[in-house]
Amino acid sequence: MYRTILMPTDGSPCSFQALEHGLSLAKALGAKVHFLYVLENPAQAIWIAPESVPYGLELLEDLKKAGEEAIRKALDLAREKGVEATGEVKEGTPIPTIVEAAKGFDLLVMGTHGRTGLDKLLLGSVTEGVLHRVSVPVLVVRCR
Repeated sequence: MYRTILMPTDGSPCSFQALEHGLSLAKALGAKVHFLYVLENPAQAIWIAPESVPYGLELLEDLKKAGEEAIRKALDLAREKGVEATGEVKEGTPIPTIVEAAKGFDLLVMGTHGRTGLDKLLLGSVTEGVLHRVSVPVLVVRCR
C-alpha cells in the first residue's frame, strides 16, 4: 500500500516522535523512507539590515548545519530500525517545499504540537498548512 514515505523533520523532539512512528510503519510495510529538512533562508523571512548581512550569511550556514545534523540523526535512527532511508536538506519555504516534495511519495508522516487558540495563531502550524494543500495521505503524530 505505502511503498515510499516522506518524513519532513525540523530536528525537534516532536518531529523525532513522528519519525519513530513513521519508521515503525515503514518497517512493518517494507517501505522506503526519505527525510526532508527545509532550510528557510532567514533573509527571505525577515528584513536584514545591511550591517547584518555578514551575520545573516553565518546564520544561514548555522541553520544548514542544524539541518544536516537533523538528517544525520534521522538516518541513524532508520539504520537502527533496519529501514532503507535517504535524506536531504532543501532550501525553501516549509509548506510549499514539503507539498511539492510529497507529490513523489505514497504517504507523508509529520508531527504536530496540537496548539490551539493564540499559540496556533501566533506560531502557526506547518503540519496543518501542509495537510490542507497536499494530495497524498498524511499520518499526523500528535506529540506528547
